[in-house]
Amino acid sequence: MQALLALEDGRTFPCRSFTGPGEASGEVVFNTSMTGYQEVLTDPSYSGQMVTMTYPLVGNYGVNDEDVESARIQVAAFLVKEYQSFPSNFRSTQSLADYLAGQGVLGVEGLDTRALTRHIRNGGAMRAIVSTTDLDSGSLTRRAKAIASMVGMDLARKVSTAHPYRWTGGKPEALADGLALNADVWQHRGDRPSVVAVDFGLKYNIARCLERVGFEVVVVPAATEASAIMAMAPDGLFLSNGPGDPEPVVYGVQTVKDLLGRLPIFGICLGNQILGLALGGRTYKLKFGHRGTNQPVKNLATGKVEITSQNHGFAVDIDSLGADTVEVSHINLNDNTVEGIRHRRLPAFSVQYHPEASPGPHDAAYLFDQFRAMMKTK
Repeated sequence: MQALLALEDGRTFPCRSFTGPGEASGEVVFNTSMTGYQEVLTDPSYSGQMVTMTYPLVGNYGVNDEDVESARIQVAAFLVKEYQSFPSNFRSTQSLADYLAGQGVLGVEGLDTRALTRHIRNGGAMRAIVSTTDLDSGSLTRRAKAIASMVGMDLARKVSTAHPYRWTGGKPEALADGLALNADVWQHRGDRPSVVAVDFGLKYNIARCLERVGFEVVVVPAATEASAIMAMAPDGLFLSNGPGDPEPVVYGVQTVKDLLGRLPIFGICLGNQILGLALGGRTYKLKFGHRGTNQPVKNLATGKVEITSQNHGFAVDIDSLGADTVEVSHINLNDNTVEGIRHRRLPAFSVQYHPEASPGPHDAAYLFDQFRAMMKTK
């Protein structure tokens, strides 16, 4: 089924749908990972975006029930060079096409992903529409220009959980009806340190990693206030990844401001940007973002280079941080952007990349242990 992708600047790319008729819109971004497309599809940080993979063959190992990073597909559309309709993997339970179509997400192939990636790299991430029903380039371009910009868009509230839940045994578990969010919520008080994870778009593997290093984890909605968190009397606070512009997430920034110095804090991705804003910094939109599993980051404390998994389109402005209170702990070796910050006196730190991987390398998994070491309890 023929389809057409049109960018807001008028560039078009012919392609064809492998999931049936449909139409989708959003910001077009590229990911340089060679594997892990199911984790990419289900990462809440991709909400509002159409993702193209630079690796040419996609779908060859199918999908399964274990490799998801949220409860559903989050991308607006999936754009690939070549789709493999006959997966070969003992873990596969379904084809990629059936997986996408089952959740109403458009997938297209036959697209020149190399040309699209070069175009985005040169011109920046752009708004776009892909359609099987409207194949008029002028019409699609006009419609693409009318799409809301990612700048100023609060998507964290959209993808956040509506209700608090417990993370246990590697999966989410609903809290008992009527259970009050106070100190009695913890089942292992005294045996394991307790952490409240604020869900701005939490990837499941982050919760798995927190549990793996010994934390008892309760996940709460993005707009949860500091007073509600303190009523639970946790040992630490985690700020999750998430989509969109961090500056409109004013409720999250205020919560972090209220809790600085009262709880140890660790943030990842959007959590890093929110901590930066809470510490008086500013954020800005990157030209085309960092998305992939091969991003080099330098740990300034050790001098070691970590190969990291990343997915973000915004960054903390290094010049907006007060050097007397905030230390830049990690930098991106491709463009020298901020990849980690740490408060010089208070127990608060964060990184822009994804130490939990899924997909990607595990070079930075030690950060979860560092957070664990901040706790006063065993």
